[in-house]
Amino acid sequence: MTTSSENEKLIVVTGASTGMGASAARELAGQGFHVLAGVRRDRDADAIRSAGIEPVILDITKSDHVEALAARVARDPCALHALVNNAGIQVNAPVESLPMAQWRWVFEVNLFGHIAVTQALLPALLRSKGRVINISSVGGKVAMATYGAYAGAKFALEAVSDSLRREVAPLGVHVVVVEPGGVRTEMAARGITTANDLAANMTPEQDERYGSLVEATNTLMATGTSSGVTADAAARVIAKAVTTRRPRTRYTIGRDAALVTRLARILPDRTLDRVTAANLRRHYPKGGGGANAERRSPFLGLCTQPDRHGEPAG
Repeated sequence: MTTSSENEKLIVVTGASTGMGASAARELAGQGFHVLAGVRRDRDADAIRSAGIEPVILDITKSDHVEALAARVARDPCALHALVNNAGIQVNAPVESLPMAQWRWVFEVNLFGHIAVTQALLPALLRSKGRVINISSVGGKVAMATYGAYAGAKFALEAVSDSLRREVAPLGVHVVVVEPGGVRTEMAARGITTANDLAANMTPEQDERYGSLVEATNTLMATGTSSGVTADAAARVIAKAVTTRRPRTRYTIGRDAALVTRLARILPDRTLDRVTAANLRRHYPKGGGGANAERRSPFLGLCTQPDRHGEPAG
């Protein structure tokens, strides 16, 4: 088993197979850290293995994987400087039509898995006075249409982060939330595929109610991919949260995230509904938008693409 050299500090990054997680692992390794990069498959490990990056097979929903990670950290002579909870999945569907099994799985990956890893590594972080970096989303501030499960888990992660920060700050551990908006990674395409698969299983009545909304959401998601920041740019923000001596409690990634989080604080709900609905309306399929688009699409539009990070349960 590889161990880091005595003069390196450890960083754990979950969901490091692709996207922001992979870019963050490379950025932090380039800054001299020894990064334990959580991946789910051997081929992903081979792809990311390099100087300063040690891949670790990690599905954050599996207790034996989490225990093995904690054991790897415990036997290393170097201190654990930070845990970057980045793994996640994107599941989009209307609240009415998303099966309960899918609701539970989204929360298992996007919330409970992060809590499990944090619990396992917190003793090491307390010893080193390190930090926890939770990758949330602009969806953790504004719950857009069809994002109920995803945003619900992210809202909950924001709340858990606040609670944890207030618990461990007196003990010398920083807890930081990073809220990306649009980030150009391959996760967007997977999210659209998942949304289409779920839409195909809606009842005819549900399709009548939400079919055009799902299409518009997917179009907006695809359009936003090209206008988002790069994964490398997002990684630099994450690295700043990891390395800044006195980090802020929250960082946004991208102008869209900064705008949406700011508007969410100052605009009344109904006004925000109208603004986001107007932005979505042009993405409805021909004959599927019009006046009904505004009524059916609250909270969707200002953020062109939620964060696309990590691998499922990675």
